[in-house]
Amino acid sequence: MDRQKTIMIVDDTEINIDILVDALQEEYDLIVAINGVEAIEILQEEIPNLILLDIMMPEMNGYEVLNVLNKKLNLVNIPVILLSAITDSDSKTKGFALGAVDYITKPFEIVEVKARVRTQLRLEEARLVLENQKFVLEEMVKERTKLLERTNSAAIYCLAALSETRDTDTGEHIKRTQKYIRELALELQNTDKYKEILTKEYIDLLYKSAPLHDIGKVGVKDSILLKPGKLTKEEFEEMKNHTIYGEQSLMVGITELGEDSFLTLAKEIALTHHEKWDGTGYPKGLCKEEIPISGRLMALSDVYDALISKRVYKEAFTHDEAKKIILGGRETHFDPDIVDAFIRREDTFIQIMEEFKDNSK
Repeated sequence: MDRQKTIMIVDDTEINIDILVDALQEEYDLIVAINGVEAIEILQEEIPNLILLDIMMPEMNGYEVLNVLNKKLNLVNIPVILLSAITDSDSKTKGFALGAVDYITKPFEIVEVKARVRTQLRLEEARLVLENQKFVLEEMVKERTKLLERTNSAAIYCLAALSETRDTDTGEHIKRTQKYIRELALELQNTDKYKEILTKEYIDLLYKSAPLHDIGKVGVKDSILLKPGKLTKEEFEEMKNHTIYGEQSLMVGITELGEDSFLTLAKEIALTHHEKWDGTGYPKGLCKEEIPISGRLMALSDVYDALISKRVYKEAFTHDEAKKIILGGRETHFDPDIVDAFIRREDTFIQIMEEFKDNSK
């Protein structure tokens, strides 16, 4: 096993080199450098498994060589055993502080040198095995995390699609509103007011949660949900309850996964995305910043998409027509900051609208 290992000997004394070469050449491949400068030059081309390094050398001493090794990523992990006639503890401490793994005092015993070399090579081999295992485990964790995320996303889409099958909306509505809400959040993230609220982590959760905004529609009667004409006052009151149904159904999941799960944000969106800035929305009549930012973001995303989409009771509006209605709802229906963000991201909204058109269009 050890025969394939390469050891570099760095010493300016010929007799020391001869002794070490004679002792180690049968077990290891050897590289010899007669000073620190030459050693650094050789290390640019060939990297040994271990270095036996003299401290007291002209031009560049052993400590200086260690300093160079510490600055180069491809050399920093090479185990170095210092060789020196200096026996004071300060010299040893300095060597260990610079990364040396062992210290052999001259004149040395060959048996001791061989034993320490063998020990350090085996320790280095064990370190590499552990490092490889760590890498493999990290990659496995990454893959499992990706799989879990894909599974979660698929489950979310399945739940969201369940509500969409009972409505006149389409699966593309889910994708569009999900992308709209992210664009609005990213735009507001650039402002002082929202940069600490709309963190990357929050926006990721917002994106993941958004498809469940209308999950409560599964609790609404088909006669109301699928009615092609205008709803009566009583029917509209029942339709409003889809926000409550959404909150209640998502609470079941939160009970299992905990309040820190993404379902908490999904519940917040489901409950509040029909609230209005002026307090005339439902189900609680919240106004202005009483409405969570998630609900305010979804409010505009959902209304915009409803406007540009064809429904059994209406034709699709153009972007410009929808934009006019959104602007008309600034400070009444919608948070003015979010309307302004919508205008700044207008071109992106159009791109999303075009890319994820309903098949019926």
